[in-house]
Amino acid sequence: MRFVIQVVSHAKVEVDGNTTGEIDKGFLVLIGIGHDDTVEIADRMIDKLIKLRIFSDENGKTNLSLADVSGSLLLVSQFTLYADCRKGNRPSFTSAGAPDMSGRLYDYICDRCSERVSVVERGIFGADMKVSLVNEGPFTVILDSDEIIS
Repeated sequence: MRFVIQVVSHAKVEVDGNTTGEIDKGFLVLIGIGHDDTVEIADRMIDKLIKLRIFSDENGKTNLSLADVSGSLLLVSQFTLYADCRKGNRPSFTSAGAPDMSGRLYDYICDRCSERVSVVERGIFGADMKVSLVNEGPFTVILDSDEIIS
C-alpha cells in the first residue's frame, strides 16, 4: 500500500464538474493499493498517517500531528502509484490491486479514518477525477507499507 501525503492549506477533488470532497488545512492523501494489501496493512498505514508529525509548530519545527492542528483529510484513490516503468515506455500496473478488492480497501480506509479524524472527504473510486491543491511548503511524504511494516 502506498500513501502520498501532501500538507495542504486547501484541496478539492471534482468528478464530472461536481466537487466530491474539499478541505482546508490538512492532508491530501493519494492512496495506491497493491494486490497483496490487507485490512491489517491498511490499519497500520492509517495509524502512521494519523500520527505523522509534519505540521510546523510555533518554532517552525515539524512537530505537530493532524490532531494537533485540527486538520482534515482528503482521500483519493490512485492505482497509478503502482506503475512499474522499468521496461519500455508504457507503465505496467500488474502490481496494482484488482478493482473490486481495492475499492473495498479504499472504502475501509475512508471509514476507519472517519473514526479518528473529524473531517474526512474523499474522491470516487475508479472515477476520472480532477484534483487541485495548495501544497504548503511544499511538504510531501510517501508512506510505503513495504518500508514501514516489517
